[in-house]
Amino acid sequence: MSIELLIGLVMLLIVAIIYIMMTSVKIIQPYEQALLIVLGNFRRVLNPGFNLVPPMISEVIKLDLRTQVMDVPRQEVITKDNSPTNVDAIIYIKVIDPKKAFFEVDDYKRATIYLGQTTLRSLIGNMELDEVLYSRDKINLHLRDILDKATDQWGVKVEAVEIREVDPVGPVKAAMEEQTSAERRRRAAILTADGEKRSAILVAEGNKRARILKAEGIRQSKVLEAEGQRLATILEGQGEAQRLRILSLGALPLDHKALTVLSLDTLGKMAEGQATKIIFPFEISRLVEGAADYLGISRDTPEHTPMSAADLERLLGKTGDVLGNIPSQAELKVQLEAIGKEMEAEAKTTEDLAERLHKGSRPQSNKKPVATK
Repeated sequence: MSIELLIGLVMLLIVAIIYIMMTSVKIIQPYEQALLIVLGNFRRVLNPGFNLVPPMISEVIKLDLRTQVMDVPRQEVITKDNSPTNVDAIIYIKVIDPKKAFFEVDDYKRATIYLGQTTLRSLIGNMELDEVLYSRDKINLHLRDILDKATDQWGVKVEAVEIREVDPVGPVKAAMEEQTSAERRRRAAILTADGEKRSAILVAEGNKRARILKAEGIRQSKVLEAEGQRLATILEGQGEAQRLRILSLGALPLDHKALTVLSLDTLGKMAEGQATKIIFPFEISRLVEGAADYLGISRDTPEHTPMSAADLERLLGKTGDVLGNIPSQAELKVQLEAIGKEMEAEAKTTEDLAERLHKGSRPQSNKKPVATK
C-alpha cells in the first residue's frame, strides 16, 4: 500500500472521529429542554448544559421554555344581540412539559391559536355588544381558564389572554357613535340645567344674605345712633340741671336791688339785637318799680341779709350732692372708647357671619367615575 493511500485513510478516519464526536455532544441553552430520541425510541429529557448522546443514531429536539406570545387572528363574530363585531386577541403561553408538548399534539402553537380563536368566537357569541365592550377583564379571565384547562394535557400553560381590539362593523359603529353623541348631549343638558339651578340658588342665597347683612347694619347703626342720642340727651340734661342748680345757689343770696340790675341788664341786651320789634313782658311795671326803689325809694319789706356758705350747705346740702356726678373729660374719653370697642366687636361679628354664610353657600362637587370604553 502506497504512502499516499495510507495518509488519505488516516485523514478520513480523523474526519470521521471528529464528526462522531460532534454528533455525540449536544449543548442545551438555559431557557431550553431537549428530547432525546434514539432509533425511534424516547430515551430521556436533556437538561440545559453539556450532554452526551449516542452518535449517528440520536435525534435531539429542543423546546423553548420561555413565555411565548401568539396572536389570535382577527375574525368577525356575531354577538347575542346580532351585532357583527371584529375581535382579535393575544395569548401568552409557556411550555411546562416538553414531552407532552411534542408527543401529545402535532404543533402546540398552532393548536393553541386555533383553540383560542374558536373559544373566543363561542364566548363572544353568547354576550351582547355592550357587555363585550364593558366586560373585557371578565372575558379575559374566562377565556384564559378555558384555554388553560384544554392545553393542560399538551403540557402547555396559558398564562394570560388579552382581547386586543373589539371593532364593530360600520353600521353598528355609526349607531353607537350616534348613541354616544346623544348621551353626551343629554349629559351636557343635565349639567347645564344643574349649573343654572345652582347659580340661581346661589344668587338668591347671596341676595338674601346681603339683605340680612344690610338689615343688620341698619339695626346696628340705629342702635348706635340711639345710644349716642341717649348719652347726649343725658349729658345735656345733666348740664342743664347743674346750670339751674348753680343759678339757684347763686341767686339765693341776691336781694331785690341785684335782681333789678340783672333785669335792666337783660333789657339792654335785648335792645342790642337785630330785631325790629321788642316785646316787653307784662311785669315791666314791677321792674320799673324796682328800679325806682333802687334809685332812692326804699321798699316796705326789709332787705335779706346775705347768707354764708355754711348756711347754704345747711339748707341745700353739700355742693357735690347738689351738682351730682359731673364726668370729667378723661371719663368722657373712656366712655367714647368703650363705645368704639363695642362697634368694632359688632363689625367683627358681622364679618364672621358673612364669612360663614359664604362658606356654607359653596356647592360641593360630586364626582362620579365615568366608564370608558
